[in-house]
Amino acid sequence: MNSATVRNLLVRGMIAGLVAGVLALVVAYLLGEPNVDKAIGFEAAHSHEHEREVVSRSLQSTAGRATGVLVYGVAFGGIAALAYCFALGRVGRFSPRATALLLSGCALLAVYVVPFLKYPANPPSVGDPDTIGKRTTLYFLMMVLSVLLAVAAALFGKRLAPSLGTWWATVVAVAAFAVVIALAYEFLPVVNEVPQHFPATLLWRFRLSALAVQAVLWSGFGLLFGELAERQLNPKPAGAAPGRAVPAAH
Repeated sequence: MNSATVRNLLVRGMIAGLVAGVLALVVAYLLGEPNVDKAIGFEAAHSHEHEREVVSRSLQSTAGRATGVLVYGVAFGGIAALAYCFALGRVGRFSPRATALLLSGCALLAVYVVPFLKYPANPPSVGDPDTIGKRTTLYFLMMVLSVLLAVAAALFGKRLAPSLGTWWATVVAVAAFAVVIALAYEFLPVVNEVPQHFPATLLWRFRLSALAVQAVLWSGFGLLFGELAERQLNPKPAGAAPGRAVPAAH
């Protein structure tokens, strides 16, 4: 794959990430914001301290959220496009569109779902402010570990394929990934800072909405980028020019 093709796919990945970010932003606004407002209301009702807002809530929920989600979508869209350039043709005989969907699904699993299951997202009023640095470090450690293990599992499965076949090589690689992740879950510190009287239903809905935002982001990216990559790599042949006579068969 030459540099011009990589550059074109990178641009298309960033565009697809931007559009997917817009879709995720809509989901975040419709599903996430009501739960955030309820969590803030719970915090206000149970806190005796009145802190002055540095950034207003209305700005956080509009321009602040939009900036964060869209920048995230563009950045990860570009990174995913570069990973796609490396993976295309190396993960099996998939079409460009199918490879994009496979890559986005693996990215959703490794980048978000696996860390989420160990350190799930929490709404406002959940978590000790003094431990935010520790919690952030643990989350990113889990994310990096998940991505590295996913890459290692893919390479491991590819190495086993000639002797075991594609199906069993994939099964063994996925099982190995799951075992190592389970060990990481077991040995990494547990974080449980949910207030005693915080509504369990609200916490569950917030976490589901956070998961839905990521699912929409990555599935939207996979579908759109797959279409753009398919058109870039497998362009349809131009049809006959309008008005040109087609020779009759003899």
